[in-house]
Amino acid sequence: MQLDKIKGKELEQLFEVILSLDSMEDCYLFFDDLCTVNEMKSMAQRLEVARMLRDKQTYSQIEEETGASTATISRVKRCLNYGNGGYMAALERLDDKKRA
Repeated sequence: MQLDKIKGKELEQLFEVILSLDSMEDCYLFFDDLCTVNEMKSMAQRLEVARMLRDKQTYSQIEEETGASTATISRVKRCLNYGNGGYMAALERLDDKKRA
């Protein structure tokens, strides 16, 4: 896992804070302070690319709809195929929440 290289109290503190956020408003406030607009757009874009890849969309469809580069799409696809399953777990939870 890539994050093992930087694992430590600071990263664990960050994850603890994220896990403690109770509402969408809390997320907006925290991430607005923590990240730049471009960082947030990039993370949101990668998650959408992962969703679209999971749903068997083509690279050209994904590129057109999200504006993601083919390099970004390829990187996300590599994570979906050979990563730790983080994207899939997150997307499944999101789907479960939408169904509930």
